[in-house]
Amino acid sequence: MLIQILSHTPLYVWAILAFLVWRGVAEMREREIALSRMAVLPLAMLVLSLHDIALKFGLGPASLGAWFAGCLAAALPAWRFGRIRIAAVTAPGRVLVRGSLAPLFLMMAIFVTRYATSVMLALQPAAAQQVQLAVCGLYGLFNGWFICRLLRLAADCARSFPARPA
Repeated sequence: MLIQILSHTPLYVWAILAFLVWRGVAEMREREIALSRMAVLPLAMLVLSLHDIALKFGLGPASLGAWFAGCLAAALPAWRFGRIRIAAVTAPGRVLVRGSLAPLFLMMAIFVTRYATSVMLALQPAAAQQVQLAVCGLYGLFNGWFICRLLRLAADCARSFPARPA
C-alpha cells in the first residue's frame, strides 16, 4: 500500500519537498540577510498552512480556534527560550543571522503533516471531522513558532540596532 501511495503522489509534491529541504539546509548556515527577507519564510509557511486548512476543513471557528490555540501554545516557549541569533554587518538594513536547525525541522513537520493528512483524507474522506482539531492545532504550533521566532528576531534587531536620530 505504501508503494501505491508514493507512486500516486504527484511529481510537484516531490519538487516541493526538495525545495523545502534545500531551503532548510540554507537556514542552517550563518548568513547575511536583509531585515525584510527575514519575514519571507514564516509568511510562506503561514500561507501554506492556512491554505491547507481552508481546503481540507474550511476556515470555520473550530479550525481557526484550534489553529490559534496552537499558535499561542508555541509562542511563549519560542519567545522565552529563543536565543539571540543576529549580529550587525556593515551594510545598513542587513544583519548576520546564525544558522539554526529549527526552520528545517518545522518545514519538514508542516510538509509531513500536510502530506499525511492528504493521504488519510484521500483514503478515508469521512475522517476529516475526527482529525480537524488535531491537524489545525499542529499547524498552529508550527506557525506560532515561526511567527514568534520572527518577532523575536525583529525585537533583537530593534534592541541591537536602535534607530539613529535624524
